[in-house]
Amino acid sequence: METIHIYHTNDIHSHFEHWVRITPFLKERQALHQKMGQSVFVFDIGDHVDRWHPYTEGTLGKGNVELLNDVGYTAVTIGNNEGITFGYEDLDSLYDNAQFDVVVANVYQPDHKRPEWAKPYCLYQTKHGLTLGVIGVTAYFKRFYELLGWKMTDPIEEVKRIVARIREHADIIVLLSHLGIYDDERMAREIEGIDVILGGHTHHILHEGKVINNVLLAAGGKHGQYVGHVQLTIDTNKVIHEKKAQLYETQQLPPRDYEDEQIDSLFEKGKTLLYQPIAHVKEELAVHWFQPSTFPQLLCDAILEWCQGDCAFINAGLVLHSLPKGKVTKFHIHQALPHPINPCVVELTGAELKEVFRQSFDQSLAHLPIKGFGFRGQVMGAFVYSGIDFDENRQTFSIRGKPLEARRVYQLATIDMFTFGPFFPEIHRAQKKTYFLPEFLRDIIVWKLSK
Repeated sequence: METIHIYHTNDIHSHFEHWVRITPFLKERQALHQKMGQSVFVFDIGDHVDRWHPYTEGTLGKGNVELLNDVGYTAVTIGNNEGITFGYEDLDSLYDNAQFDVVVANVYQPDHKRPEWAKPYCLYQTKHGLTLGVIGVTAYFKRFYELLGWKMTDPIEEVKRIVARIREHADIIVLLSHLGIYDDERMAREIEGIDVILGGHTHHILHEGKVINNVLLAAGGKHGQYVGHVQLTIDTNKVIHEKKAQLYETQQLPPRDYEDEQIDSLFEKGKTLLYQPIAHVKEELAVHWFQPSTFPQLLCDAILEWCQGDCAFINAGLVLHSLPKGKVTKFHIHQALPHPINPCVVELTGAELKEVFRQSFDQSLAHLPIKGFGFRGQVMGAFVYSGIDFDENRQTFSIRGKPLEARRVYQLATIDMFTFGPFFPEIHRAQKKTYFLPEFLRDIIVWKLSK
């Protein structure tokens, strides 16, 4: 019998407060298994990077790659945070110094060739001569990848094709899937030949794994709350006798010396890199989430100007901090707008636009806590408008000084979050949406202040 140990992380999202315990734990586990003559592999399932953290922003993700190098990861796949929150050139160079394999089968260059940094699969040898085949796929955000200059194929079709190709060469097949629990379950049911699926993207937690059609699914939540461990026991005839999954809760791992100093050090490194002057403002740009304030209004005006729409609206909760009077740096703006959120334009009729505005007047919506959709704040906040006027009772609307026409089609400049979530049905189901990538909201404010 040979026992193969596989450790996995997913959706760290640059939460380095947990990483300071994950790093020594994984190093010690690798050293232990190697000392015992056992095979050990370490994989990350994507979204290790998240540009909300100044260290990730300041290094454009390359600092995360160095952290993965330090642990000694075997391979990683990419998540949507690596894939669509960087410009084409930034992603293309992200893994220049990686000391691990990047396995992602469904992302291509514009000429349909694979990027130099990506492999569709890798074959690894165990201590006893077994072959471990590892495939990686990432979430099928085809439209956004193409706007950034990449080509993308259906991940499940890629997995089917590669499994059929490598099954005769691989004794075990492990899939690194940043697709989410529902697609993972589907692939376990439909694709013969996969032994283990290590999952991410939907932040699901499988404490002891889940077996579907003899395929073991494993996943560890988000933000480094857990480290996953899969053990495979295989006999000399290459038959898997046991598949076992477990999670180690990071908070329960032994505390390490100087944890707070390490966490602070990464923050300070990022702050130093971002301390680049952008503008000098004569008065503080203040933010209040539930009443009119200057910074959210400036952001809304800037989005309207950038997108060249007819009108614009956003939520004040996007702005987390005021900008101080005097010198403003990239760090100040990053802390105020840490979200990986892009501006967009949505085409709506006047009647649909009127309904969106009426929904935005609902005070309960302003106090709604928001999780996901790229939002890194706390609550929605009151809504801010540009190019839009209302009468005293908010019954009559005008766009750029002219009465709103029910049948006319308007270009509404706003944020992509509203097109993904269920906040405004008219926006969510609009047929035409134009996304502006790779610029985040903070890039729009830098552009506005630089003017």
